[in-house]
Amino acid sequence: MPVQPLYTIIGTPFSTFTRTITLGLQYKGLEYEQLATPPQSQLAQENHPFAYLPTLIIHEVDGKRVDVKLRESQAIVRYIDRIAPEPSLHVRPGSESGVLLEEKMWEFVSLAACFGFPMIEATVVKPRVAAMDEGKLTEDEIREKVKDGVIELKRYLSVAESLMAPEGFAFGPNPTWADFFLYPLLADLRTIPEWEVVSPRLVTWMAKMDGLPAVQATAAGTLSVGARP
Repeated sequence: MPVQPLYTIIGTPFSTFTRTITLGLQYKGLEYEQLATPPQSQLAQENHPFAYLPTLIIHEVDGKRVDVKLRESQAIVRYIDRIAPEPSLHVRPGSESGVLLEEKMWEFVSLAACFGFPMIEATVVKPRVAAMDEGKLTEDEIREKVKDGVIELKRYLSVAESLMAPEGFAFGPNPTWADFFLYPLLADLRTIPEWEVVSPRLVTWMAKMDGLPAVQATAAGTLSVGARP
């Protein structure tokens, strides 16, 4: 009889925040079961007070069966770091990372979650994909529909790039949570024509991220491979 993994992630692979968590679980080698469901579904309602994604169900604590539900991405990543500190997804201050404080990584994470998501997904990616799927608007009409969003998109990307190291991952030679929060957003953006506004630095960063086994293992079911919710 197969042994159930210690963790269950509630959330469709299509969800960018869910993918952030599965990227971390994959990178740290933690086995998990994923129950794919969209936000506001019955399963989401049963596991999150506002029916959003993701929820991590922790089935065991200190050898005892508990089934604790941990919600919200930034709480989940702190738990993952605590129970699996290595390989580290934290930034090491110094010349390689280009930062003096390790908290700069959490600043980047918060900016991606609070500003990157609405400025990329809500105003550009989602309306663009919906319009293309519906097939009623011309390309010029779609571009007009998202043009204000593209202005905000450019603004966010400029800020994100200004906080990154000049090469490598977001903060130098090793991936961090900053990379895992930003990557799902840009992976979605890469599927639409508005990707054309992305800078060479971010294009190079994406190529580096694409090579990570964790990225490859979490691609199925995402917009980046043509999936839908």
